[in-house]
Amino acid sequence: MGQQSLIYSFVAKGIENEYQTIEGAFHEKGPAYVRWAAQMAVGLQTGVPWTMCKQIDAPDPVINTCNGMRCGETFVGPNSPNKPSIWTENWTTQFTKYGENIKTRSPEDIAFHVALFIARKYGSFVNYYMYHGGTNFGRTASDYIPTSYYDLTPLDEYGLIRQPKWGHLKELHAAIKLCSETLLTGSLTTSSIGEQQEAYVFQGQPGQCAAFLVNNDGRNDVQVMFQNSSYELPRKSISILPDCKTVAFNTAKASSEIV
Repeated sequence: MGQQSLIYSFVAKGIENEYQTIEGAFHEKGPAYVRWAAQMAVGLQTGVPWTMCKQIDAPDPVINTCNGMRCGETFVGPNSPNKPSIWTENWTTQFTKYGENIKTRSPEDIAFHVALFIARKYGSFVNYYMYHGGTNFGRTASDYIPTSYYDLTPLDEYGLIRQPKWGHLKELHAAIKLCSETLLTGSLTTSSIGEQQEAYVFQGQPGQCAAFLVNNDGRNDVQVMFQNSSYELPRKSISILPDCKTVAFNTAKASSEIV
């Protein structure tokens, strides 16, 4: 891998979606259906990985994945050491129904949980749902779903940039890319650097080191020591250090001026 480009397209297919949330209603037929669906999908020999979202017991080689807003906290992890940690649906907002209050997520919250998933869950892939909003024309919408679908996303339904969400995630992705090789090939160690603070350190080839300094305290900014240096961590934030020395990005520091 070290001799190849680390930037490539990832193609996967999904079979079923969050079926486990209703599986119990089918009693003994539920697990049997999961096994059948997995065997059927793999038997198609598509040449790409298959996933099952929110299906903890996804049969090999189907990959169990996470959907939600906080998979760095809620995902139980892959059910086999041969499977990667994948976040198939990172909900950038909550889809709206008629009569409900509009719900959204701050760019700081999205960035925090992406960074946490990569650090704590050894996350190798995060897919945003949605990154680009959409429009339900005519009778194409589901029941009680308005015309604008996931409009409070980094790109709205017309493809226009929504700041600061778009810019903040752009900077997050750039910081992660700076340490991508170390994240993919290095080993992870975790240590406590405070009562509610943690350090996730990835070490690869000699000289390769990337760190994620996490402040789980939602009320207080803190000062922490890491590798004999002092770092300030805003409340509920993660600092990314691609070289284990210099902070390239902090999830709590979003700017509406990003272009």
